[in-house]
Amino acid sequence: MTEKPANAPANAKLLAEHIDFFYGKNQALHNVSLAFPEHCVFALIGPSGCGKSTFLRCLNRMNDLIPGARAEGSILLDGDNINSPETDVVSLRRRVGMVFQKPNPFPKSIFENIAYGLRVNGLTKASLIAEKVEESLRRAAIFEEIKDRLHSSALGLSGGQQQRLCIARALAVEPEVLLMDEPASALDPIATQKIEESIHELKQQLTIIIVTHNMQQAARVSDRTAFFYMGRLIEEDLTDKLFTRPSLKQTEDYITGRFG
Repeated sequence: MTEKPANAPANAKLLAEHIDFFYGKNQALHNVSLAFPEHCVFALIGPSGCGKSTFLRCLNRMNDLIPGARAEGSILLDGDNINSPETDVVSLRRRVGMVFQKPNPFPKSIFENIAYGLRVNGLTKASLIAEKVEESLRRAAIFEEIKDRLHSSALGLSGGQQQRLCIARALAVEPEVLLMDEPASALDPIATQKIEESIHELKQQLTIIIVTHNMQQAARVSDRTAFFYMGRLIEEDLTDKLFTRPSLKQTEDYITGRFG
């Protein structure tokens, strides 16, 4: 196991160091280094196209699926470099789960949306699967709403319910880190509030990294925030400090709406 660098926070669950990222010849990220503490909600903000979603997808190697994409630098998960050729990417994505901007439930029942991943990961006992399905739906704060229709199609749920089902599906395999790429951008205010309440509860058990274009949301849900601009990390700090007393004028201009 690789040792954490001397300057890394003692409680860093995930540590990105000097990340450069390329789509073919186009460089999308420039020398980004960030530490993500355990049991913390960490928001990535910045204007569209600034690299925040690209960076998020580096954290579980989702960018591997893009032809011609290439990452340089190291990302340490509990001290192990996930960019190493020896990394089992399937295992990595089990440990570092992801929820996308648009809900993407499987065209199966609500129950099977959760149970499918459990079976893929080797769980076969029906009673245990049922237990894990309920537990995951409860953790995503949706069980009470849908407990009487578990065997109905997930596609019949509202957009907000579908997104919470996708969160439950990600949680079922017990990830240590949950990546969320603008999880509430397509949702109404009530559904958004429920997602945010889930995030607040879930950070007791795991590390959450959320990309959001909504700065009010970042201020509400996150403990720390990083501001990206044109593929570069501009500033990172405690959320309260970044939003009220940013160190750099560029951050202040973005937060106050002067650009972006």
